[in-house]
Amino acid sequence: MTRVPTIDLFAGAGGLSIAAARAGCDVRLHVDFDRWACETLRTNTHHHGGEVLEADVASLTGQGLRKRARVRRGEPLLVIGGPPCQPFSKAAFWSEDGDDAAYRRARANGAPAPKPKQHGHRPDARRFLVQDFMRLVIESCADGFIFENVASLLAPRNHHMFAALLEQAHAAGFTTTVVRANAAEYGVPQKRHRVFVLGSRRGRVHAPEPTHTLDPEIETQTRPAVTCGEVLAPYADESLFEPREIIEGRWAKHLREVPPGGNYKHHTAWAGHPRPTFVTETRFWNFLLKLSPDLPAWTIPANPGPWTGPFHWESRRLRTPELAALQGFPDGYLFAGSRRERVRQIGNAAPPPLAEPMIRAVAEALMGKRSSRKESALTCAA
Repeated sequence: MTRVPTIDLFAGAGGLSIAAARAGCDVRLHVDFDRWACETLRTNTHHHGGEVLEADVASLTGQGLRKRARVRRGEPLLVIGGPPCQPFSKAAFWSEDGDDAAYRRARANGAPAPKPKQHGHRPDARRFLVQDFMRLVIESCADGFIFENVASLLAPRNHHMFAALLEQAHAAGFTTTVVRANAAEYGVPQKRHRVFVLGSRRGRVHAPEPTHTLDPEIETQTRPAVTCGEVLAPYADESLFEPREIIEGRWAKHLREVPPGGNYKHHTAWAGHPRPTFVTETRFWNFLLKLSPDLPAWTIPANPGPWTGPFHWESRRLRTPELAALQGFPDGYLFAGSRRERVRQIGNAAPPPLAEPMIRAVAEALMGKRSSRKESALTCAA
């Protein structure tokens, strides 16, 4: 089958690009504004191919991208991308207005949860990159697109942005399929919830079925979810030691006492601790959070705090190759920059095994039906 020319916007460390290459696409161009992400992409072209363009998407045009990617008239074009998710994440909801502390105090005291305050802060400008994504999809005369973001984009406070994206896509002649997916159900050793929009001008794309299950008691054709123990075993060798993995400081002893799969609640009266340090529901759930070797990981964050997990069950920080493995990156994939930069890139990435079936579904739809010249003229002026 002919490979579909593909452009990856907001490419980051290359999670979607790896997935696209595995799905049989011809990834011709990666676009990102971050210098370290671009260096990572250039270092790993053998995993996905394509030119790297370090640029702000707001300054680009769709036809300029099409020309840069050398997409000829008549060739199908697929545009993929995950605009920055931070403005839509749960962390943004709880931190940008300072409502998290009030919520936790209310829960601890048995009072009703307070309504979020309106502080009049300036909205995160990155919210509007969703509009730039759809603008470039339309301007480039793409035949299909895959949009990826956090599942909380569907929450009431963000839904207007999501609805606007769908409205733009439909007005431009796309049929869309919305998929809310848990990465662990697609072979990623991590419970990471994401939303995908699969867009095609050539008919509806069917959502890929999960390949794994988190409930082994249910008899299905799917396989059990992949566990942390399975994936992290090759990275336990001390030759991979990283100085920053050592935990020292105020809560180091507390962390060592937390059992695998537990968090700070181990040190509460709720958990039966004889000398409790904390009160349940007064800390973020990932405070002193440890992985369990028998389960998939929790979401890998891009900017973890000094005491927020997940930590390794051996009471240390995860090594960067371990973080990459939990995201589904291929072994030996190299990330540029300091440890902080590498962790940020990994945490922001889309897990390739989750994105691959989504991209394949759209690519197959594009190659399975060639639109007529008349049909193309109705939706694109190229």
